[in-house]
Amino acid sequence: MRTLPRALALLSVPVLVVAGCSTDHATWPGATSEPCGIVTNGTPIAKTAVAWATTERNISTNPEVATGYRRGMSAVRTASYAVATANPLATQAACRVLRDGGSATDALIAAQAVLGLVEPQSSGIGGGGFLVYFDAATGAVEAYDGREVAPAAATENYLRWVDDAHPVEPTPDTRSSGRSIGVPGILRMLHDAHTAHGARPWRDLFTPAVQLADEGFEISPRLAAAIADSAASLAVDQEAGTYFLNPDGSARPAGTKLTNPAYAKTLGAIATDGPDAFYRGAIAQDIVAAAADTSAGRTPSLMTTADLSGYTAKRRESLCTTYRDHEICGMPAPSSGGIAVAATLGILQNLPMASYRPTDVDLDGGKPTVDGVHYIAEAERLAYADRDKYVADTDFVALPGNSPTTLLDPTYLAERATLISGQKTMGIAKPGEFNVPASAAVSTPEHGTSQVTVVDARGNAASLTTTVESAFGSFHMVDGFILNNQLTDFSAQPVGKDGLPIANRLQPGKRPRSSMAPTLVFERTESGKRGALLLALGSPGGSVIIQFVVKTLVGILDWGLDPQQAVSMVDFGANNSAKTNVGGEHPNIDARDDGADDPLIRGLRQRGHTVDVADQSSGLSALVRRGPGWIGGADPRREGLVMGDTG
Repeated sequence: MRTLPRALALLSVPVLVVAGCSTDHATWPGATSEPCGIVTNGTPIAKTAVAWATTERNISTNPEVATGYRRGMSAVRTASYAVATANPLATQAACRVLRDGGSATDALIAAQAVLGLVEPQSSGIGGGGFLVYFDAATGAVEAYDGREVAPAAATENYLRWVDDAHPVEPTPDTRSSGRSIGVPGILRMLHDAHTAHGARPWRDLFTPAVQLADEGFEISPRLAAAIADSAASLAVDQEAGTYFLNPDGSARPAGTKLTNPAYAKTLGAIATDGPDAFYRGAIAQDIVAAAADTSAGRTPSLMTTADLSGYTAKRRESLCTTYRDHEICGMPAPSSGGIAVAATLGILQNLPMASYRPTDVDLDGGKPTVDGVHYIAEAERLAYADRDKYVADTDFVALPGNSPTTLLDPTYLAERATLISGQKTMGIAKPGEFNVPASAAVSTPEHGTSQVTVVDARGNAASLTTTVESAFGSFHMVDGFILNNQLTDFSAQPVGKDGLPIANRLQPGKRPRSSMAPTLVFERTESGKRGALLLALGSPGGSVIIQFVVKTLVGILDWGLDPQQAVSMVDFGANNSAKTNVGGEHPNIDARDDGADDPLIRGLRQRGHTVDVADQSSGLSALVRRGPGWIGGADPRREGLVMGDTG
């Protein structure tokens, strides 16, 4: 079977989104009353935009390829529980767990097991993640850190030199060598969450993924595009090449049926013996051997079985701040996502964002205004400047004031807001000055990931952002799953130009900084205390996650969009660079001739913005409380969907 050209493959992304539930806008063709059924939602469109490969993001840790857009998706209403993931099969598995009385944590585990099979380029048991969880019975918001860690033998030069005595770069490059592989954390974290909040037996939650791995599934267009994009790198690894590629070395195309008996066996062991089956014994030995493989000249990892057996996930204090009449709870360090989202919102708190609502609001979120994009991008520049300089693994590097509250102090953020001009972009922002030893800001590239957002019938909610880092991680495959390249989230350079240690430098046992931003939003009572849960959301997308989450929060909280409109809306924002992103894949953006005829892009350029109209690859999902039930949205840029019981 001939492989489709990428442009055609991306346009064939299926529109599989929802269970048989009514929406605020329409009933989909083919909708049924059966919970957890798959039906269509939205229409795939042809879109000519700037290819991601022509932008500065085409680097060794490249993000996943963009896969087009589904126009006209409708929000999904459910009665008591809902789940959204980036793949229909994973959503369906999680939905059935909820249908059968499982908790939000149970649904996460079932979804992650299936995602590792059907979306291995994004996440899996060989990676890590962050979870923000709301316990409805106690009112507590909990943060679980399943981030990968650097091996004990890793030095500060581990990513740039084969060894300290011989300053030779790892081969074939840092990412594709064993040096990029961190000790995986997702399974240990999910088991900890299940111990605290599980309602169904651990072993039962892996059954859907085991059955799919044994019986087979069809390669989706998104996975096919990712395989084609990474075929040469996958071919270097014997297991990965055999699994993802045809005998002649070509990429397996969309529609090919794949079975993965090795993954089924691995999950079977984990289901029976818990995470110790992964972190100790035969699987751990296989991981160490695969990471140390030197075939094709790959520089080996220095990970040991002791690194695996000694791994612990961490419970951290959730990061909760206020935005207007709401409480926003996110992930603390080593993720910078929660801090950067909170800082951006804290700056925007001082601006009349409701006045900058998109015009011509439609199912796709309307047309963002120049003011709306400008002010959000400027606030993000200021937040990223502080994030780049100060935020890292706080077990190794203290934040200013030894607490996030210094960076998030309302008075400080109000002062930062005064630096924003309504007429002209600041370009590159300067970080705030605090009396702490730190190096000059160094921003490291981050990419990849997937998102699972769940609310169960008991009112518990979970937002999980899960990742193997770049597409297919390190390209090392073992026992049916991909190993991450998460250590490339560290700064390869340990010391800045000023001679001071960089906060996000690599150190043994340290967790690399992340931008993952799983988020829960609550109403605030008149007394200022936390009220009812309102919203759960998150997104993949590397360092751009912060921008995706902020635009969705502002869309829902300030602009009154429903969750599907807010998720579908044009992706826009800026890190602390000269460029401002405006997603050219969106049907409401005219990306032809580099956006020369698009009113939004022209308006931003008149204010000095250097606008990048490359396609964005967000994977947002959002669930908003609506009466006794929920209304949800899934990102039209991926294959995701929302499911739940009939609304």
